[in-house]
Amino acid sequence: MHSKLTEKQKRFIDHYVELGNATEAAKKAGYSERSAKQIGNENLTKLDYFIKERLEQLEDKRIAKADEVLKHLTSMMRGEIDEDVVVIESVGDYESRARTVKKQVAARERIKAAELLGKRYSLFTDKVDINADVGVQIIDDIVVDEDEEG
Repeated sequence: MHSKLTEKQKRFIDHYVELGNATEAAKKAGYSERSAKQIGNENLTKLDYFIKERLEQLEDKRIAKADEVLKHLTSMMRGEIDEDVVVIESVGDYESRARTVKKQVAARERIKAAELLGKRYSLFTDKVDINADVGVQIIDDIVVDEDEEG
C-alpha cells in the first residue's frame, strides 16, 4: 500500500474492502463515532484509487496462476493429493455408521491430470492420415495477339 497514507487511512481501506460500508470502516479504523459518517464518505472519494488498488490485489490472490494450476495437476497425477470419502461401516445388530476417510484421488482423476499436463507440453500428437488425389493440370489459355508478335 502507498506510503503517503496515514495508518488510519490504511486501516480504513482494509476495513472498507472487508465491510463495504464507509461509516463502519471509519469507526473500525479509529475515527470518532461522531465524525465517522462524514470522514467515511470523504475517504471514499479521496482514497478511491487506493481502494481500487487494494481490491485488485485481493482479487489477484484469489485467481490461480498458470504455475499454480500446473503444480496442482502434477501433484494430482503423482497421487500426492488425498480426497475425503464417506464410508459406511457395520457396527453390529443392523446398525451402521458413516465416517470420513482420506483416500488417494482415483486413477481416472490422475490420468486426466496427466492428459492435461501432456496437452500443455504438447506431448501427444494426433496422427492425421491425409489421402488426397491431387493432380496437376496445366492450362495453356494465354491468348497471343498476332499483331503484337514481332
